[in-house]
Amino acid sequence: MTTGVAGSFPAGLGSNPGHPVPLGFVFRSRAKEEKAAGADKASLTDSKQPRDPQAKKGRPTPKRSAAQSQRRSVASTSMTRKDASRRQRDERRAAMDRQRQALAGGDERYLPARDKGPVRKFARDWIDSRFNVAEFFLPMAVVILVLSMVRVGSLQSIALLLWPVVIVLIVFDAIVSAFRLRKQLAERFPDQNTKGATRYALMRSLQMRRLRLPKPQVKRGERP
Repeated sequence: MTTGVAGSFPAGLGSNPGHPVPLGFVFRSRAKEEKAAGADKASLTDSKQPRDPQAKKGRPTPKRSAAQSQRRSVASTSMTRKDASRRQRDERRAAMDRQRQALAGGDERYLPARDKGPVRKFARDWIDSRFNVAEFFLPMAVVILVLSMVRVGSLQSIALLLWPVVIVLIVFDAIVSAFRLRKQLAERFPDQNTKGATRYALMRSLQMRRLRLPKPQVKRGERP
């Protein structure tokens, strides 16, 4: 057995010619080993990062049962949205029904915002307790139109004269009603905002009594 020389092959390697040692094993540098180890770590790190949507899938196709369960979950989610929208429609319909009943019965809890409050209620009751010329405008207009279509000169002349008379009466009655109502509101509600209540009452006086909403809660001549 030969003794190894410093800087040469290790002892025992040259004495076994039947099993020669590859030169790559002997002469492989440490730098290449470190580089290979770094590449392995980088590949492991890259595998943990999220996949680019445009890149290839890089994973097996899911089974049919898993795909069906996923589709069922999506369908159940869409049904939940439909149920939520249906519930909202039902709630809106119920709110509108309550509002309609309140307009018919005068329940203050469910009235629209423009009709709520003691100021608006007093304005409605004050208008409903008296006769207003404007509420008879529609019947008078029908009568005037009928007279104007009759082929009698005198009746047609009367019809033409009635138009300005009716308009003047409506304007005069509205001015008097507005003045009196403002005075009543100032006395009844000195510390509350009464802005818009007079206009609200005059618009109500243009409607026929049976068609007013909310329905009148006082009788003719009754003091509100």
